[in-house]
Amino acid sequence: MATGTNIRTYFDGQWHDGDVAIMKAADHGSWLGTSVFDGARMFDGMIPDLEAHCARVNRSARALMITPTVETSRMVDIAKEGLAMYPKGTPVYIRPMYWALDGGPLGVDPKPDSTGFALCLEEIPMAAPDASTTLGYTSFERPVMASSVVNAKAGCLYPNNARMILEVRKRGFGNALVADALGNVAESATANVFMVKDGELFTPAANGTFLAGITRARHIANFRADGVTVNETVLSFEDFHDADEVFLTGNMSKVTPVTAIEDRQYQPGPMTRRAREMYWDWAATDTVL
Repeated sequence: MATGTNIRTYFDGQWHDGDVAIMKAADHGSWLGTSVFDGARMFDGMIPDLEAHCARVNRSARALMITPTVETSRMVDIAKEGLAMYPKGTPVYIRPMYWALDGGPLGVDPKPDSTGFALCLEEIPMAAPDASTTLGYTSFERPVMASSVVNAKAGCLYPNNARMILEVRKRGFGNALVADALGNVAESATANVFMVKDGELFTPAANGTFLAGITRARHIANFRADGVTVNETVLSFEDFHDADEVFLTGNMSKVTPVTAIEDRQYQPGPMTRRAREMYWDWAATDTVL
């Protein structure tokens, strides 16, 4: 089932209308999970950080030991070509992806230079500015490099995120606040996390257990340019309990206020609102279709 509507798919060198079948049953990516993807957004006629997302899917492919086949600049051009087919102002999720087609000598290993590529566009509305979420604690944690390909945005990592979400949803929460292997806060199940304390911004230091996102980096740069102290550091669950504000950042919604972590309540505050204002202001200066 697709997440959005009005889908267009670039596959085998051309655009197709609809949710096109792109994998075969015997593709390595189908049965062994060797797939990577990335996500960018078009909204309000803007496509911020599109090039960065396209570059990252190529890095993710190499991290998963499959061969990327589309140069970043060409991928950007393909995305813009597809986006131009939508009416002005349409909010679109942009998802380039690779998967391994064949196995190597032992089957489990992907064969070099045997890679499928597609780029899927889905119309998905942006979240309302006042949309918020709540976080619950989960018994599951982020994996480490020694056991998982955490340096890639890989499809095989997401079942772990899904069980985090399903676990906390049973208790009435919208998302999960997740620990790394040492028990420190890493991120939520779907996005990076920030907290505000005494006028300063704090976010977990990138320690190799989670993807330090492109949107996360953009918020950090915006706040620092605005004169706000941003601390990338080790953070405990107790730190978040004592925070003045908490918000999530990711490509899908850009900024999502958190109104509760377990039984601790929060109000969306001035730093959360400022994050959104600065991101939209910056996006207007970046790539416009």
